[in-house]
Amino acid sequence: MIICGYAVVIINEALAEWLRITPIHANEEYRMAFLKKNSMDKSWFEQHLRGVTVSLDTDDLQNYGTDWSKVRDPAPTAVLFPQHAEQVQQIVVCARKYGLALVPSGGRTGLSGGAIAADGELVLSLERMRALEPVCQADATIRVQAGVVTATVQQQAAAAGLFYGVDFAAAGSSQIGGNIATNAGGIRVLRYGLTRDQILGLEAVTGTGELLQLNHGLIKNATGYDLRHLLIGSEGTLAVITAATLKLWPHPGERQVLLLALDSHQALVPLFIAARQALALSAFEFFTHNCVRHVCAHAGLAPPLQQAAKLYVLLECDAIADDHAAEFFEQVFDQGLVSDGVISQSQQHAQQLWQYRERISESIADLRPYKNDIAVRIAAVPQLLQQLDELVRRYYPDFEVLWYGHIGDGNIHMNVLRPESMQAADFKRQCEQVNEQVFACIQQLGGSISAEHGVGLLKQPWLHYSRSGTEIELMRQIKSLLDPDGIMNPGKLLSS
Repeated sequence: MIICGYAVVIINEALAEWLRITPIHANEEYRMAFLKKNSMDKSWFEQHLRGVTVSLDTDDLQNYGTDWSKVRDPAPTAVLFPQHAEQVQQIVVCARKYGLALVPSGGRTGLSGGAIAADGELVLSLERMRALEPVCQADATIRVQAGVVTATVQQQAAAAGLFYGVDFAAAGSSQIGGNIATNAGGIRVLRYGLTRDQILGLEAVTGTGELLQLNHGLIKNATGYDLRHLLIGSEGTLAVITAATLKLWPHPGERQVLLLALDSHQALVPLFIAARQALALSAFEFFTHNCVRHVCAHAGLAPPLQQAAKLYVLLECDAIADDHAAEFFEQVFDQGLVSDGVISQSQQHAQQLWQYRERISESIADLRPYKNDIAVRIAAVPQLLQQLDELVRRYYPDFEVLWYGHIGDGNIHMNVLRPESMQAADFKRQCEQVNEQVFACIQQLGGSISAEHGVGLLKQPWLHYSRSGTEIELMRQIKSLLDPDGIMNPGKLLSS
């Protein structure tokens, strides 16, 4: 008998040694010895999980046991590939019976370590759950399984003359279930909201094996607690998302992009207010000159403007007449908010301008930056940037720091690049020490330590900067109800 989370779990003697610590032991040699001793080979899994594809292949374990954060070496016991919700239920029931921990896995594009299986867990990959129903024109919705790739939803919506509002650089590989589990945001939150705002119905399997059908695609439903929103953003710690009914929007048609040069971050909010009043905005992004420099070097692009600027804003709006766009530019130029700019002349040109923003992450990926994904109210963005700039000058005088983000929703990405001469462990340690100062600023401004990347493993130690002690305790109590045995993505979001 062991204590796991808030419940007492009865397990068989063969597994008692394996589960003598929580979380499950990560040593690969120990894992293999355990499997051999207890005959938990592929046939064992196939016997207990009929119809579920199972892999014990070393390459699969390494591939499916990690995410883009790569903060720990993967060491799962097996990878399971269900094809429908009933098989997910079967997996959860089996996991409860034998005290096995589960890590749900989507496209594994997360940056917080939420999909890492480093302690002998079973990876539950949703990638074979890719069924999607035809678009319902009357409701402007589409129902999809959790493994459907985000870009596929975008394409299906467009083919039906509609639009799916969530978009980000990983749309071609991220999966809907993962988007829901982390409440993914992206570049058009300003117009369409977060993933949370697209979910009209949700299907999920709880840590007890119960299958929930939530909200049924309804727009109006005033019948008490909405458990749908409890599961959105829960990072697989309460349930496995298996399907969702997604809200679609009228297609915006052609859009126009303006890329503007600014001399000071103090101009960001006044420029945003002016743009919101004059244009039908769908995105308002900012990035610094260093970001542009890395993108140009990585992608072979020419600089966007003849004269380099301290920082840039890329805004997207519904297509407008050229003279209207020019009038807006003249207005903000005369006000001293911008010093230069370019207006897209075609959809191809607009896509080219977007590259300066969308390719920032890939341009520095090989440098393994230390990332902070933070948010405050839009009005507090200049104050936050000023405070963080002071911290950077004090604690990171020799580091290159890249700033970019979604000013239209108050989300800032702070990426610190490691000097070549510094060891990775020393770099990580120094960055984590400065986190205390960074997150104290966030807390003072009533902000979030994780705007759109989730908490996972990386942000878990800092959760108290965004959530009160009472909130965290209530989260624990909720988890104990939906996952009484503590088998659902243990160690993520909430500490064990």
